[in-house]
This record gives sequence, C-alpha cells and structure tokens, in this order.
Amino acid sequence: MNLDQYSTFGVTVADRVAEVVFDNPPVNVISAVMMRELADLMKILDDDSRVRVVVFSSENPEFFLAHVDMHILDEADVLRELTDKAAPKGLNAFQALGELLRTHRLVSIVKLAGKARGGGAEFVAAADMAFAARETAGIGQIESLMGIVPSGGGMQYLLERVGRNRALEVILTGDLFDADTAAAYGWINRSVPAAELDGFVDRVASVIAQLPDGVAEAAKSVLSPKDLSTGYAREETEWSALIAGPCALPLMNAALARGAQTLEGERNLETLLRSLNV
Repeated sequence: MNLDQYSTFGVTVADRVAEVVFDNPPVNVISAVMMRELADLMKILDDDSRVRVVVFSSENPEFFLAHVDMHILDEADVLRELTDKAAPKGLNAFQALGELLRTHRLVSIVKLAGKARGGGAEFVAAADMAFAARETAGIGQIESLMGIVPSGGGMQYLLERVGRNRALEVILTGDLFDADTAAAYGWINRSVPAAELDGFVDRVASVIAQLPDGVAEAAKSVLSPKDLSTGYAREETEWSALIAGPCALPLMNAALARGAQTLEGERNLETLLRSLNV
C-alpha cells in the first residue's frame, strides 16, 4: 500500500487507524487534484482490512479545508474524469466526494482545529463524526455570498443534521459559526477545548478501531445514510443556473483579486466577500 504518492495530504496508518493530514498551501483549498487523490486513497483504504477508522485533520492550524478552489473550473479535465469514472450516476464530482465518505466501510472522523468553509464544511458534515476545537474552529457555508448555493451535498447534510430553519440560517447568512454553536445545532458532534482535541479524537478513533470484528461495520450498516439523490439533483440544477448567471463568476474573480485564497484574505473571508461591489 503506497501512501506516499499524494500531493495534497499526507497519510499514516497505525493500530487500525489511518490519519489523513491535509497539506495544500496556503489555505487547503479543495482542488480537483485533491478530490482525485482522496477518491484514490479511500479506494485503497477500503481494500485494506487492517484499517477500520480514518481521521482527517490539517497541517495548517488555521484552516482545515478553506473551501473549493475558486480556480477549479480551470481543472475541467480532472473534474470530468472524476464525474465520468468515480461519481455515481447523477452526482457531480463534489457530491460524489461526500457520498464516498457517507457510504464508506471505514468510520470517518474529522478533527477540526481551524476553519472549514463551503466545500470544506460539506466535507465535515459528510463525515461520520466531527469534533472541533472550542477556541479556534469555525464552520460556514459561504456560497450565498458568492452568488451561488452549496452544490456538494451541503444543503442535504444540513437539512438532516440541523433541520430546515437552521439550514436556511446557515446557507443564507453565509456566517462563520463557532464550535459551540455548531455543536448546539447538531452540525458537529461536540466542541472540545483546543488543548484536549488531539487526545479526545485519538481516544475515540482508538476505541472504535479496537472493537471486535464486524461491530463498527454492523453499526454503519444499520445506521445507513439516507438516499439523497433527489436533493442532490435539485442542488445541481440550482447551482448550475446560478454559476451561469451574471453574478457568481464576477464575484469570485473580485474575491480572488481582493485576497481570497491567501492567508490574510481567508482569515475574515465573510467580510471580504460582503465588501465586494460587482
């Protein structure tokens, strides 16, 4: 099992737990290459019976996954490959990544120390569990501030996790939510003091990994994820109409010109996006 081949994250495996540490400077945007590498990794891990749990974290303490790369449409060939070869029928490449987590044999856990916005927030919600650092973590769906809606399953996950009223709040405000509020809403499992996050997640992963054979798999089978195909189709329809409209691409280009996808610009991305005049 070659785990040294990836350019956007590092992987280690020990005691039945795979640790995936995102490292795509400067702010861990989700590129098409990252999605392709994640699809490849999860296939390899699925075939390795020694692994039972996968934990996702970040090399950058400020950013877990910033959001989908605003340049991703320039990677059309890779996106097309992902959709044609890896995505279940009717799903776009972003939704396919979420489905890969939701339906995977392994128990997936997110260790959220920094910020996760847009597609990064969708990734967090697609995982089986997420634990966040109380003092430093933040999560938000910023798409509305760019003239679009989430299209990677985010609206479906939010509806299931937090309910319609809170899902509308999250999506339409575009706000960054702190860990305590996200936990109170049910968006993540719980908020943990930052100094205790590593130890807490290590313990949860270890306990699950050491369960008798078949127990974790049986629990995931019984608590199987809902079929979201109808919702995914609505997401894709609405996103496609908005991205082709007059607002979205000018907003994204203006955001990039003002410092989006740089460390400084991403630290208060919501304010940056709200300041745009296009």
